[in-house]
Amino acid sequence: MDSAAMAEAILSGDRRALARAITLVESTRPADQRKAGDLLEQLARSGREAIRIGLSGTPGVGKSTFIESFGLMLAEQGLRVAVLAVDPSSARTGGSILGDKTRMEQLARHPRAFIRPSPSQTHLGGVARRTREAVALCEAAGFDIVLIETVGVGQSETVVAELSDVFLLLLAPAGGDELQGVKRGIMEVADMIVVNKADGDLKATATRTCADYAGALRLLRRRPQDPAGFPKALTVSALELAGLDQVWSEISALVDWRRDTGHWATRRAAQARHWFEEEVRQTLLARLQTAQARRLAARLSGDVESGQSTATRAAQALIAELWPEISQEV
Repeated sequence: MDSAAMAEAILSGDRRALARAITLVESTRPADQRKAGDLLEQLARSGREAIRIGLSGTPGVGKSTFIESFGLMLAEQGLRVAVLAVDPSSARTGGSILGDKTRMEQLARHPRAFIRPSPSQTHLGGVARRTREAVALCEAAGFDIVLIETVGVGQSETVVAELSDVFLLLLAPAGGDELQGVKRGIMEVADMIVVNKADGDLKATATRTCADYAGALRLLRRRPQDPAGFPKALTVSALELAGLDQVWSEISALVDWRRDTGHWATRRAAQARHWFEEEVRQTLLARLQTAQARRLAARLSGDVESGQSTATRAAQALIAELWPEISQEV
């Protein structure tokens, strides 16, 4: 299928074509990358937008359960929901389990839902290298909501904020130790902190934890893209389906406010600029993987190991050899 036919199929909502397109943009083959570029260029003119919701959380917090319950609720309201789940890859083999479809079995079967697990391939930031392109493909396919699940929680997971319109930090009922363990960086970019598992014996603990986080959020400086009261902390029980409607109500209110005040468009433009700069960096890094670059790097790294050169001087020599026009300006 050529890029024009694939674009037409995606715009018509063909989920098989969407799956094939995501596989295409994730490919590292030069021919596939060129075809993917043509495809994305054609789809960019569709002008379709979805609400992009990023989700991160500590291991064991119940992200998959929350996403399935939340996604099913939205799908039953008539919305089309896409889930892009990123699984951690082995640093040794590069393999991933990609088990999200089995963990979200009910949502995977829903006619208005689409789940795509992708390996992180050791890419930092909690997302896969081509997650942004996958989001664009889901938007072009007509999905109303795109849920982006990150690998985990940590300082680098703030990258998901550059992909999403609303960023949720999902946490479990805990004491002050977990509050200290969550990095300030991710607290500052979160639009909402959602304390899951607010049911049974943990309900009271979840309520206290939510109050602790609400207090912590009040100490942060208010951001210009936030209305009064944001960011905020809420409790939910994904198991008992409690509080999910309130989370969606708050997300909808936040999205409407940002659209009305112009922050939505400004943020989308800033994200596009960020990903252009990131693509330039990644393209330059890919150039370092050519046979010529690897041979030169091996020789220069040998000089560094033997003490004949410093790391800084060797790096400058590598750049000068590969890109002499750049080295003259550095």
